[in-house]
Amino acid sequence: MSPEPAIDILGIGNAIVDVLAHTDDGALADLGLHKGTMSLIDGDRVPAIYASMAPGVECSGGSAANTVAGAALLGARTAFIGKVKDDTLGHIFRHDIRSAGVAFDTPPAADGSATACCLVMVTPDAHRTMATHLGACVELGPEAVDPDLVRAAAVTYVEGYLWDPPRARDAVRLAVRTAREAGRRVALSLSDPFCVDRHRDELRELVERDVDLLFANEEEIVSLFCARDFDDALQHVHGAVEVAALTRSEKGSVVVNGGEVHVIDAEPVARVVDTTGAGDLYAAGFLAAWVRGADLGTCARAGGVCAAEVITHLGARPEGDLRALVAARVGEGVLAGAR
Repeated sequence: MSPEPAIDILGIGNAIVDVLAHTDDGALADLGLHKGTMSLIDGDRVPAIYASMAPGVECSGGSAANTVAGAALLGARTAFIGKVKDDTLGHIFRHDIRSAGVAFDTPPAADGSATACCLVMVTPDAHRTMATHLGACVELGPEAVDPDLVRAAAVTYVEGYLWDPPRARDAVRLAVRTAREAGRRVALSLSDPFCVDRHRDELRELVERDVDLLFANEEEIVSLFCARDFDDALQHVHGAVEVAALTRSEKGSVVVNGGEVHVIDAEPVARVVDTTGAGDLYAAGFLAAWVRGADLGTCARAGGVCAAEVITHLGARPEGDLRALVAARVGEGVLAGAR
């Protein structure tokens, strides 16, 4: 029998500093970027895109990092594995994630590529388009995975973006294998529909063999199963994974667990400013409730509250009191026992 976990959620993902600014569709077209998606770019493209951006804000990001930071603010015990360089952006990332209450002890790279950055351009309809230079993230490999840390975590949460750098893929495989052998749970976020397109077969194999809880939006789940539409994708989800939490923007979310289906309305917001991090914070709320033993409908509602908060401002890290919001909208007992 596995000992009681010392950590609720261990995130493994790209350690990235985001640069966010408002833009318009014409500017995206001029830059050759596909609206609403994430594109990987070489370091030599960063200065040109950055120079074209309006004044904005800089903050730590990265999909799994956003999720564990949000979960920590909800009282979950969290840790993160990701690679930064010993440079200015690396120091910013380390400070930000630790200040949220996340344990982050992956040693920084002394040389090589700079800490990763993501240039996030937000159009008036609040959709975000991302140009990401992975930088030091490509140095993340199996040696960064501490098996004891994985064994100590109730859930190991992995972002699909890690399927792009080959060594990061190996790190994920090691972490997943270690978690399964220790009797722990594995959660995966599909991250981006183009990412799914690039690695569909491997991601589907991982989902069906090793994932307990899958997070995806409508486009991602349709891509994973090459489905006709969302309803068709739902038929494929049944039996493919124990639990699938599927977000649908303003339509809310659908959670599938075998024959059990929960349809949850989106939380109302006065104004959508930036959808960056919405899926990440949905996962944060869902996981923070899940590790406390909440039912799936309640988990989805907690996720919806957290996603609603983050889309009301620029950036993928919360600005409001997430714990108070979840208590007010979902119930005081949802996060009972959280620190």
